[in-house]
Amino acid sequence: MSAGASYFISDLHLDESRPWVTAAFEDFLRHHRDASALFILGDLFEFWVGDDDDSAISTRVAEALAAYSQAGPRLYLMHGNRDFLIGERFAGRVGGTLLADPSVVEEHGQRLLLMHGDSLCTRDTAYQAFRQQARSAPWQANILAQSLEARRALAAQLRAASVDAGSRKADDIMDVTDDEVLAAMRGHGCEVLIHGHTHRPARHVNAAGVRWVLGDWDRTGWYLRLDGAGLELTDFAINQ
Repeated sequence: MSAGASYFISDLHLDESRPWVTAAFEDFLRHHRDASALFILGDLFEFWVGDDDDSAISTRVAEALAAYSQAGPRLYLMHGNRDFLIGERFAGRVGGTLLADPSVVEEHGQRLLLMHGDSLCTRDTAYQAFRQQARSAPWQANILAQSLEARRALAAQLRAASVDAGSRKADDIMDVTDDEVLAAMRGHGCEVLIHGHTHRPARHVNAAGVRWVLGDWDRTGWYLRLDGAGLELTDFAINQ
């Protein structure tokens, strides 16, 4: 197993409409094959309609991830609010492991609480109601029983509705709730929380410890690096 650093990323929202982000991700994978592990904490894809998706981008990304994991690093995937239908079939295809949200892991001597971050945004009650429904096994089974084309159409509808709803919500509603953050960290006995979702990359110190927020990828990419020296949040330019 590689003794390299561990990396954490999220919210790439890979989609055929933004090929520069996919290219940047492939480049990131090529240049970090000496890593010990890569944790993708949700929303790798802009949407995911099922592990039988045969689109060009799903195939391209799967091949890049498979080559990465075969090079040695451990690969972990967590569901986001856009790609919660990723299943064991896709994880196996890319040589990765699906992580529950939340999950506690130990890397480089640190105990870490990993989350996508959407469950922390409790002021957004409408979204939380949808999240509970969309994570239920019966709802997912019903969706996956539909044709691939029907699922793609539904994904487009949900994405449009999400953009519209987000444009009408106050910024603080779509950010995390401080009490929920403290409850999660204390409940899991972790002084370090890493999550994405809010697209507000930063390091926050609170009464329970430190909360690291990963950034989304577009013109800028973000990753959190962990080694024996600690954690470091880094951004880099992405050329279109």
